[in-house]
Formats: sequence, C-alpha cells, structure tokens
Amino acid sequence: MRTLRLAAGAEAASLVVLSANLLTVHTPAVSSLVGPLHGTAYLVVIAATWQVSDAAASGARWASVVPGVGGLLALRRLRNAGV
Repeated sequence: MRTLRLAAGAEAASLVVLSANLLTVHTPAVSSLVGPLHGTAYLVVIAATWQVSDAAASGARWASVVPGVGGLLALRRLRNAGV
C-alpha cells in the first residue's frame, strides 16, 4: 500500500507539473524530465493496485487505469472498502 500511495502522489503531482508547463512556457526540458516520471508512476500505480488482493471487489483495479488520477481513485476505493 505504501508503494501505491507514493506512486499515486507522484502520478498526480507530475500531471500538475506537465499541465502547468504546457499552459505556460512549454519548456522542453521540463517535459523530457517529468514525462517519463509520470509514465513510470502511472505504470507502478496499475501494477501495485493489481497486486492488492481486495482490489477486484472494490473496483480499484479498473479505477487505477484512469490516466492522471487513477492512483488517487484506487486509493479512495480501497480505503472505502476497508483495506
């Protein structure tokens, strides 16, 4: 669960940074540094959620594949399920 929490935070934070960069100065260096971080965090969120045994019953597995905020949605569903 700790891995899922860290990856969900990194996924959401990197999306904010990428969006802010796109809406303001669009510096290629920021995109090239934060883009792979966001993609890796997204994949870690999916993998970590699918390893939680109670994730299938709560619908967290399918929530985790939502780009950008899937990790936060999965954590919310797991918390509401009592995991």
